[in-house]
Amino acid sequence: MIFSALRLALRELWANKLRTFLTCLGMIIGVGSVIALLTIGAGVTSSINREFASIGQNLVWIWPGGEQQRGPSREAKRFTWRDLDLVRRTVPGVVRIAPSVGGGHVVKFGNLDADTTIIGTTPDYFDIRLWTFASGRPFSDAESSAGRMVCTIGQTLRAKLFGGADPVGQRVRVDGVACEIVGLLAPKGAGTFGQDEDDRIILPLRAYQRRFTGDDYINTLQLMAAEKADVPRMMEGARAVLRQARNIPPDKPDDFTMEDVSSFGEEANTVLGLMTLFVGAVAFISLIVGGIGIMNIMLVSVTERTREIGIRLAIGAQERDVMTQFLIEAMALAVVGGIAGILLGLGIAYLVTGLLGWAFLPSAPLILGATIFSGLIGVGFGFFPARRAARLNPIDALRFE
Repeated sequence: MIFSALRLALRELWANKLRTFLTCLGMIIGVGSVIALLTIGAGVTSSINREFASIGQNLVWIWPGGEQQRGPSREAKRFTWRDLDLVRRTVPGVVRIAPSVGGGHVVKFGNLDADTTIIGTTPDYFDIRLWTFASGRPFSDAESSAGRMVCTIGQTLRAKLFGGADPVGQRVRVDGVACEIVGLLAPKGAGTFGQDEDDRIILPLRAYQRRFTGDDYINTLQLMAAEKADVPRMMEGARAVLRQARNIPPDKPDDFTMEDVSSFGEEANTVLGLMTLFVGAVAFISLIVGGIGIMNIMLVSVTERTREIGIRLAIGAQERDVMTQFLIEAMALAVVGGIAGILLGLGIAYLVTGLLGWAFLPSAPLILGATIFSGLIGVGFGFFPARRAARLNPIDALRFE
C-alpha cells in the first residue's frame, strides 16, 4: 500500500514538473540556506581553531596602551628590557617569554627587492609561536644577545627573492643593512587576522633595535604558561609586576592591554554562532513559507482530483487510504525539495570554502536531519489537505464538475 501510494505520488509530481518545482522552491531555499550556512560555519570554525592552534598554546599577549587595544599604541609608554627581565624573573607560571618589535622594510637580494614585515625578537619566539623550519635553524641565544645580523625568512619572501632555491647561507640587505639567512621557516599560510604569516623576516631583537630603531623599546610581550590552568595566575602576576614597574597608582587603570590568546578564538566563535542563529532563523521562516506553499498546492490538487477521490471512495477505498495517499504526496514534495536544497547548499558551501581557503566539512547527521525535517514539514502541512480529501462525501465528489 505504501509503495503503491509513493509510486502514484511521484508520478503525479512528474506529470506537473513546473508546478512541482515552484512548490518545492521554498523548501529548496530554506534547506539550502541551512546546509550552506552550517557547512561553511563548520569550515570557518575549524579554520579559526587551526589558526589559533598554530599561534601557540597557553599564551598571553601584552601591548602598551589601555582600553583593550588590539595592538601597540604609538602614544602609549612602551615596554623596556627592564620590564621584560622583571616579568621573566618574578611572574609565576611563565615558562617562556618573547619580546618583539616590528615594522615594514625593504629587503633586497641581487637585483630583486620586496616589501616585507620584519620582527625583532628572541629565540623563545620560535617555541612560543610553534614555528618549525624547512631548512636551517633559528638564531641562537648567543647570536641574540650579541645582536648579530642573522635572520630566518618565511616561504613567501623566499619565493619573491630566491624562487625555489634554498636561501640558507645567503645574505640579503634590509634597508641597506646586510643580514645572513640562517633558517627557512616552514609554511604557515594566512594568519588569524588575515596577514600572510610567511611574508616576514625574524631577526634578533637587539640587532633590530641597534640597526633600525636606535632605542631599547619593546612593542609586545608574549608569555607562555606550561598549562592552560596556569594562564590566569600568570596574567595576574604579570599585571601586578608591570603596574609596579610602570608606577601606576592603585586608583588608575592599566596603561597596557593584556589578553589571553584563546579569547580571540572564543570571540570569533561567539560572533559566528550569533550569525548562524540569525541566518538559521531566516532559513526557518523560508521553510515555513515552503510548507505553506505545499499546503496550498495540495489543496488545489484535492480540488482538481475531487472526482478521482469520489471514485476511489465509491469502489471501497477507506478514508485512511485517501489520507495516506495525499500525505505521502505532500511528504514527497517536501523531501524532493529538501534533497534539492541539500545538494544546492553543499554546492554553495563547497564553492565558498574553496574560494576562501577554508575546510569543507559536510555533516552526515546534518544532511540526514535536514531530510527528515523536510519530510516532517510535508506531513505537517499536508495533513489538512489530506484530511479534507479523506472526508469528501463520495456522492458529492462524483457530482463535482
